[in-house]
Amino acid sequence: MREFKLNRYKDFIKVLYKTALPLDVFTKKGLVDIASTINPKLSGYQINNVIKTLWKLDGTNKFGFGKFEIPEMSVFEDYIESVSTSTTNKVKGEKVEMPSKAKGTKKIVDENQEVSYVPESDKNYVKWGDYKTIDQVIKSEMFYPIFITGLSGNGKTMMVEQACAKNKREMYRVNITCRTDEDDLLGGFRLVDGQTIWFDGPVVKAMKTGAILLLDEIDLASDEIMCLQPILEGKGVFLKKINKFVKPVDGFQVFATANTKGQGDEHGKFVGTGFLNEAFLERFPVTVEQTYPKKLTEIKILTKFWESLETETPSDIESMETLIDQLVTWADITRKSYSESVLSDLITTRRLVFIMKAYSIFGNVQKSIELNLNRFDDMTKMSFMDLFRKVSAIEDMQEEDIIKEEENKTEASYDYGELTND
Repeated sequence: MREFKLNRYKDFIKVLYKTALPLDVFTKKGLVDIASTINPKLSGYQINNVIKTLWKLDGTNKFGFGKFEIPEMSVFEDYIESVSTSTTNKVKGEKVEMPSKAKGTKKIVDENQEVSYVPESDKNYVKWGDYKTIDQVIKSEMFYPIFITGLSGNGKTMMVEQACAKNKREMYRVNITCRTDEDDLLGGFRLVDGQTIWFDGPVVKAMKTGAILLLDEIDLASDEIMCLQPILEGKGVFLKKINKFVKPVDGFQVFATANTKGQGDEHGKFVGTGFLNEAFLERFPVTVEQTYPKKLTEIKILTKFWESLETETPSDIESMETLIDQLVTWADITRKSYSESVLSDLITTRRLVFIMKAYSIFGNVQKSIELNLNRFDDMTKMSFMDLFRKVSAIEDMQEEDIIKEEENKTEASYDYGELTND
């Protein structure tokens, strides 16, 4: 690459990282505006060429149409070094030279199951349960880890997400599995162009930026999760692989969600969940028990969701209000039956939302419910279907009884009038 062209790339990278941080997302227009500040005489072709070349590199990401994620600075630096014909100044990084036989390898290993962002606010979200508790903790900016437990599909993760969205706080969500280890959480060395480079894990990133860390499905973790002990005490962590101590900045907070209380699954529903170390659990001062919403709240959730779909009410029902009421009543009965060990499963709030979406697509209640119940075994599916038929039949019968009662009143009034005239 010629020197003047190389300098154009270096100038762009320098200005970019004065404006943005790794994992920020820019539109193409945003990147073009940044490039234009380097030299107003740059043509559109030259700017597009810079963007196109850099975001073809391993370690870069593009989303949807025209959205570019900012990678770690070392990704671009390594490219500049590889095409440079002269000595270039580089920002110091955590690099370790590999043996010569490894030269030329181009691979970035990234096993972190994470999404880092300020969550998008959902205008249809209904605040309920312990949302206020989560919101108050986030607003306080005090370090106060919270363990959130509850059955599947009742809004544990979304509650934290929407509280972060309201407070415009960045959130690192890490989905824990039995294979999640210290490398996935705290960070590790990754191979880039024949060199090993240290990449911070999501936990360390959240600590350094004062973000919210959400450990999702924490009860699936192995004993590797114990590496978080000092972090849950708010004291920071020593990264022994690079001999550095990282202390959390103000605002850092940890939430953990689980389907159990970390003491085993008494129902046998959540395969893979196990017993978490008592010393680990003791680091969470507060445990929030998330239940399913009450009837009126759940009706509001489904009503707002249906309205957001902007779909006309199909002709196979009298009114959407009646259908939503029937679905919520049905789900509530399954939950009570499950708690009394009459049924082996239940209908979650998430499952009701799925049914509503299916109904907006197919326009048939029976089909929408059946498709959403196919995930259950035949016996449970049949029990659920029979129960829904009974719930809808009872409500229909109640309406018929009211109509008949009104008719009887009218007839009685008419007969009484005839008798008086005689």
